[in-house]
Parts: sequence; C-alpha cells; structure tokens
Amino acid sequence: LRMPDTRSADQREEVRELLTSLASPDTPEIERAVIRDRLVLLQMPLVHHLAGRFRDRGEPIEDLVQVATIGLINSVDRFEMDRGVEFSTFATPTILGEIKRHFRDRGWAIRVPRRLQEMRQSLSQATEALTHELGRAPSVAEIAERLGLGAEDVLEGMESAQAYSTVPLDPLVELGDDTMGLAARLGSMDPEMGLVEDRAVLAPILAELPDRERAILRYRFVDGLTQTEIAERIGISQMHVSRTLTRTLAQLRRRLVAVS
Repeated sequence: LRMPDTRSADQREEVRELLTSLASPDTPEIERAVIRDRLVLLQMPLVHHLAGRFRDRGEPIEDLVQVATIGLINSVDRFEMDRGVEFSTFATPTILGEIKRHFRDRGWAIRVPRRLQEMRQSLSQATEALTHELGRAPSVAEIAERLGLGAEDVLEGMESAQAYSTVPLDPLVELGDDTMGLAARLGSMDPEMGLVEDRAVLAPILAELPDRERAILRYRFVDGLTQTEIAERIGISQMHVSRTLTRTLAQLRRRLVAVS
C-alpha cells in the first residue's frame, strides 16, 4: 500500500527531523503546531495520489482530498518514531481508511443499514468473478451460493445498492447555449400567488363598502384609470374622487390592522 517515494533525500530527512521534534517532550507547543503544519504540507502529494485512486466513484475530487487530508493529520498525530517504519508506510492505510469510511458513511444518496452498505462491495466482486467464470451474468441463486447468503439477502443487497446514487428529479438539459432544469422548462411561479392571502382578507371588507366607493377602487386599482377619468365616468368632480379614495383607503387600512 506504500506510495512510490519520489521525494528527494533532503525532503525525507526533513520529514524524519520534523517527526523527531514533534515526538520530543521538550518541543514547545507553539512550535509543535508549526511542525505539524509543515509535515502535512510535505505529505500532500501522498494525499492527492491516494485520493486520485477514487476519482471516478461519483464523489468530487476536492471532497476526497479533504477527507484524505484528515487521514493524514490523524497519521501525524498517531505516528511513533520507534515503530521503525517510514511515515508514508504508516500513513497510507490510515488515509485510505478515512476515504473508504467517507464512501461508506456519506457516499450513499439514501441512508441504508451498514450491513447492506458493506454487502454492496461483496456483491460487486462476486458478480464480476462469476460473470468471468460463467461467460454470462450470474443468477441470484449463483451469487447467493458464492457468498453463502440466502437469495432474499442477495436481492435486498441489490436493491439497496441502487441507493448509492440517484437520478435528480429536476435533471439539467442543454437547450442551445442554455442549461435549465425540468421545472424551469415546464413553467414558473405565478407572481400573483403572494396576493392570494391578501385578497382573501380584503374580500369581505370590500363587500361592506358602498357601491360607489367599490367602483372607484376598481376603476383606480384594477382598470388603472386616473382620478380625472374616474370623475368623468361617475359624474362627480376629481376632488370628490380624491377625497373618496383617501377616506376609503384609510378605512381599509384600519380594518386590516384590526383583522391582523
């Protein structure tokens, strides 16, 4: 599991010296933090190498590098000089374990029991081996026999494996130079939706107004007429229309405040 060591002799010696200083009880705590950061920086090529092994398994490479870095930090904290092994040899299984744990715990789109998560790999390996041996896709019974499981357990494992990745309900589709989801292609939010509640509250209050006041409000705010046009249509002065609007709106505001 050891990564080919392409570092120079000077870099390997620097790592050994830093690990020695980190293990020394005489090293000040502030200096330990600096040493720890330097060790992590020097070993980042190992992190990228190991994370790259899992590049095509559906997880962003940036996330895998972050997870692998956590494994590296844990390795720095746990390494003991008297083990007699290179640090990279010690760190590699720890980093790989952290990445595999990430896939096991967070790589599933839908949470399934741990035993079914672990069965996924066994099913995949058994299916691949049997396909090679038989020259065809194996049956459920053949897979169950190879793994020493019941047919129902194998079927359950196959169904749960589909939860590892999912298809979005709103897939993106390229339309010329634009990319949009299904919802955007089917329609959009009705801009009047936010007014439904306001209208429901206003309806009984408006029903109590005299016909002329209700008509003036409709002409002004629904039909968009000016006060002069309203005055000509109803046969009153523009000043009368203005005063009626002011009085009616004030009345509506008071009623709405009382209701709320």
